[in-house]
Amino acid sequence: MKSDDDMRFIRLRSGTQAIAMAGATLVVGWAILATAILLMDAIGGGNFREQARRDLETYQARLNALAEARDARAAEAVAAQERFNTALEQVSVMQSELLASETRRRELETGLEIVQAKMRDLARDRNAMRERLATLERALEDGEALPEGGGGADTTVAFLTRALAETAAERDRLEADAEEALLAADRMASELRLLQDQNETIFRQLEEAMLVSVEPLDRMFERAGLDPDDLLDEVRRGYSGLGGPLTPISFTTSGGAMHPDAERAGRIMNRLDELNLYRIAAQKAPFALPVKGAFRFTSGFGMRWGRMHNGADFAASHGTPIYATADGVVTHAGWLSGYGRLVKIQHEFGIETRYAHMSRIRVKEGQRVSRGDRIGDMGNSGRSTGTHLHYEVRVGGKAVNPMIYIKAARDVF
Repeated sequence: MKSDDDMRFIRLRSGTQAIAMAGATLVVGWAILATAILLMDAIGGGNFREQARRDLETYQARLNALAEARDARAAEAVAAQERFNTALEQVSVMQSELLASETRRRELETGLEIVQAKMRDLARDRNAMRERLATLERALEDGEALPEGGGGADTTVAFLTRALAETAAERDRLEADAEEALLAADRMASELRLLQDQNETIFRQLEEAMLVSVEPLDRMFERAGLDPDDLLDEVRRGYSGLGGPLTPISFTTSGGAMHPDAERAGRIMNRLDELNLYRIAAQKAPFALPVKGAFRFTSGFGMRWGRMHNGADFAASHGTPIYATADGVVTHAGWLSGYGRLVKIQHEFGIETRYAHMSRIRVKEGQRVSRGDRIGDMGNSGRSTGTHLHYEVRVGGKAVNPMIYIKAARDVF
């Protein structure tokens, strides 16, 4: 090492040189190894990102397919709801026609009885006139004095002539009345037969409509794990006021045997009452989607990442409206731990629904809501990784799969 006025020598021993050489070799080897590792990581990372991108594209395609299928099912549900409402309207019209036909039939039966009574009276009057005429003829033949008679033959002949004329006129009138009564009876009998044919058609259409309308509701409640008989009993207890829309129509016969048509109409009315009870029960159970329009179904009910997921997740844009899935009363409307902004609604039959992670709550505790009422907006509050709705259904406090109710109503609403 040389400076301005001095030169200095540094001598390294062989061992020191060997150590230095070994250290330099290690540094160079480490650099080569690190470079190779980084290069391999870069190549592997690129492959991993490419695979992840392909998986993401596949996942997105699958989600889009599910969204399209869900939109198709929603459209089918709307169409089914329209068909169901149309069927109810037709049933109501048929019910009115049936009651009008039953009233008309009774009027015709009453009119027929009156005509028959009148014919019996006419027959009695005719027989009385015949007896009177026979009496007068016998009196004339025997030369006896007539009840109204005078003293001479002219008076007797005049009286007899007048009596015969009155009798003939009365006979003609009675025959005309009897003929008219027979024609009226024939007309009423024809109308009654026509009315019975119409009643048979109405009865058959009503029975078919009841069968088509009630059986899908039976299956819907059974698929949801609800006993239809228990549901109807509970609804009937809540709507037990006499004279209301759920009171079955009954036909009486003043202590006599009930007419077969009346019995058949009574069975149809009871079936219609059952249909009304089903309709009320369906409104009180969560047979609907909490989100309308475009959304993605992102997570279902069950185990997720080693923990139980007690509901179903629906993802959509921030602020998407959230709707109540059944009639009920709001029991909670505020912040709750990991749920964030949460709304709880208590329904009939021990069912509760929960709507979590909202950005805004639009109802208050104690408020009564109906199916389809807007209760809040979708958000990302609480323990959430993105904007979505966490929707739960609980029966008797125990969480159940919400899709059971949604799928059960797919063929009905």
